[in-house]
Amino acid sequence: MESSQLTAFIAVAETASFSLAAEKLHLTQPAISKRIALLEGNLRVKLFDRIGRQVLLTEAGRILLDRARTITREINTTRILIANLSSQVSGTLTLAASHHIGLHRLPPVLREYTERYPQVKIDISFLESERAYEEVAHGGIELAIVTLAPHKLLKINAQSLWEDGLCLMIARDHPLAGNSKVSFEDLVKFPVILPAENTFTRKLIEAQFQARGYNLKPEMSTNYLETIRMMVSIGMAWSVLPRTMLDDDLRILNVRNFHISRSLGYIVHEYHTLSNAANSFITVLEAHADGH
Repeated sequence: MESSQLTAFIAVAETASFSLAAEKLHLTQPAISKRIALLEGNLRVKLFDRIGRQVLLTEAGRILLDRARTITREINTTRILIANLSSQVSGTLTLAASHHIGLHRLPPVLREYTERYPQVKIDISFLESERAYEEVAHGGIELAIVTLAPHKLLKINAQSLWEDGLCLMIARDHPLAGNSKVSFEDLVKFPVILPAENTFTRKLIEAQFQARGYNLKPEMSTNYLETIRMMVSIGMAWSVLPRTMLDDDLRILNVRNFHISRSLGYIVHEYHTLSNAANSFITVLEAHADGH
């Protein structure tokens, strides 16, 4: 049983797909299939059932999954501990970021980091914040820069870097654009587009309306704030977006007692030893935080 086989097994189990696992690990699908076949041969059990296009864990696969995660975490931790004996900042940094942060906050951080530490290879994934929490908790990613959960989550240490003010936005030719006073009751009469259900940002927005007895029913949902901004700008609906996304096509609606701010920052596993590469990245991140 080799660590590369366990890594492939975990990737297939988490994505329920050999092709997506291959994409995640930057391998070919035949390479993933070969590793799984070797692992099944070594263990003398079948780990996956292939039913049509579905890839499902067998009972043996379900038993192995948690143990495989533990084994790979221990291997990675051992590698990090040994590498950290040297003060050199090198190796691979597995990093995740939300799409919005990747576009609007991360570029200067990445630029500075790559200039200071050219020996580090950055393996970056762009994920929804909620998915990034899962990846860090499972040990698949060492560090993530995301929208922080409103409350502390198990196994995760979170550090806020930026406060991201959210505003009600409409197109400049929206029917409400000429109103000096707009209420919550006025808003719910018009179409709304929101971030996907169960996201941290969606929950913050819905809480504002639910506290006043209104349940929002979005025309559609998406995790891409840039897509929402585009649809709002052409008058399809109103939405709640970061103030930093305001441009000439949009107008902010000032609604009394509507105040939302979300925290953006980084998360790491509470009990995992960080590599020199990750610690150095955090130092650069914190230098770009609010107030610096």
